[in-house]
Amino acid sequence: MPGPAEHSEAAFESAIYAKVTRRLMPLLFISYVVAYLDRVNVGFAKLQMLKDLQFSDTVFGLGAGIFFIGYFLFEIPSNIILHRVGARIWIARIMISWGLISGAMIFINTPLTFYLVRFFLGAAEAGFFPGIILYITYWYPSYRRGKITTLFMAAIPLSGVVGGPLSGWIMQSLPGVGGMAGWQWMFICEALPSILVGLLVIFYLQDRIRDAKWLSEQEKQILESHIAREAGRKSEHGLAAMFANPRVWLMALIYFSLVMGLYGVGFWLPTLIKASGVQNTLDIGLLSAIPYASAAVVMILVSRSADARRERRWHVAIPALAGSVGLVLSTVYADNTWLAMAALTLGTAGIVTSLPLFWSLPTAFLGGVAAAAGIALINSLGNLAGFVSPYLVGWLKDTTHSTNIGMLALAASLVLGAALTLSVPATLVNESKD
Repeated sequence: MPGPAEHSEAAFESAIYAKVTRRLMPLLFISYVVAYLDRVNVGFAKLQMLKDLQFSDTVFGLGAGIFFIGYFLFEIPSNIILHRVGARIWIARIMISWGLISGAMIFINTPLTFYLVRFFLGAAEAGFFPGIILYITYWYPSYRRGKITTLFMAAIPLSGVVGGPLSGWIMQSLPGVGGMAGWQWMFICEALPSILVGLLVIFYLQDRIRDAKWLSEQEKQILESHIAREAGRKSEHGLAAMFANPRVWLMALIYFSLVMGLYGVGFWLPTLIKASGVQNTLDIGLLSAIPYASAAVVMILVSRSADARRERRWHVAIPALAGSVGLVLSTVYADNTWLAMAALTLGTAGIVTSLPLFWSLPTAFLGGVAAAAGIALINSLGNLAGFVSPYLVGWLKDTTHSTNIGMLALAASLVLGAALTLSVPATLVNESKD
């Protein structure tokens, strides 16, 4: 049994990490809220934009997804730059540039301009998410990262809770003001927070533990010792070895399968709700908050279970399978608003919950430059699903005049992701504290 001294030491360590979390996570969380909102608010713009600009669902799906081509091309170099120059300046640069480009969505008037702005938005945002995942590894050991990563990624459902009603209200309330459409006002209003938060990052974040003036020397030494001890068990190989590592490619395939579901919901949820019989834009926005609010609760509970049990694979696979079931049921009850909402809530909660726990897998065995490049490679390849998913659903909708086949394809992808996750050796990813 642990003695009083060990309990005291553990309590002191927990207090230090609580202090780090209070200092860093609110800003990182807010940053991801505005990032994800700028990424997927085009799904709400679609409710008005397609009619105004005479775009087809295929054009919308391609434009929504082409974001991830720019994201893919610049992801790895962006994360390596962050590792070398520090998170503070680089994350600020990313946020300010994507805020400016997101605001430029008001100028699109043809499919080509739509594609170009979405491509450059992806290029600007490249490196943000994997950069934050990498940044978290500078501060927290693996056995604490499940809860912290989930706390950070809870920004995804919160952006849906906040962004849905906000987008619906803006688009319904501001059409014609200043001669602009409601969807144009939405892009302007939701781009400004990215720029403001980016400026705040410059003055508030610290790159490493050693730079934190708000920590005592003893606290710094304790935190650094945990990171150093864990670093000895990780892969520190160079870029060539990282690209040749089959585990990295397996992680990319798992993430691709999960992200297929995420952006299927992220870009098409407003359309699915409308198809169930809801026509008012504000009502669609309010209803879209329900699946995301439920997902926020579920992902936090599941992450606590994963950290308490030091288990990762089943905590990724089971939510992914639940997400698949939810998408299938959403096609069965597509014409019944409340049953469709229940199915979409299950699907969204499962998909969103699987993602933060996924990142406990690659960060358990990658370190150093291998972590910077490996996380970026996994994220960039995985996020190509953000291109494939909306385009596939849009093309299938134009072809079949229904989103049902697209939802079933995304459900199958989630089943594949769950199966691949369970193929990962448990000894590789299920960490112990000692």
